[in-house]
Amino acid sequence: MKRILIPVLLSSLIWLSCKNNDISKDANTKILADTTQYTNIQWLDSVVNFGNINMGEKIKVVFRFKNSGTKPLVLAEVKAGCGCTVPDYTKGAIAPGAQGEVTGAFDSNKSHPGEVRKNIFVTANTHDKTNHTLIFTGLIKEVAK
Repeated sequence: MKRILIPVLLSSLIWLSCKNNDISKDANTKILADTTQYTNIQWLDSVVNFGNINMGEKIKVVFRFKNSGTKPLVLAEVKAGCGCTVPDYTKGAIAPGAQGEVTGAFDSNKSHPGEVRKNIFVTANTHDKTNHTLIFTGLIKEVAK
């Protein structure tokens, strides 16, 4: 009996943990599909210039936003435009009037010297458009060896 029960329990736990990821994806899809739950977003920062950095430096850029609507704001997806940036963001529902942020950890080692212009793409339950593009720019100076 124990030989049968343990594998069944383990496979059930694995199945449930995999289903949990599907639930969050399904929830985001439902939020975006229900236009009655759309709200407004006000970007306090949608373009950031980080100035000058030396090649090899890592920086963090911050984009602030406010839920200027009447329904909870949900960022369903946040993606970087390239592998040199790792995005993060305020998770969960942002109440009307509340603020949140999208950040990008930028590694200049994974980019090139000179002027750079990078993007972070945000999908949210917002009127007018659900896709938003955040931009950060700056200059990466080559370090003399």
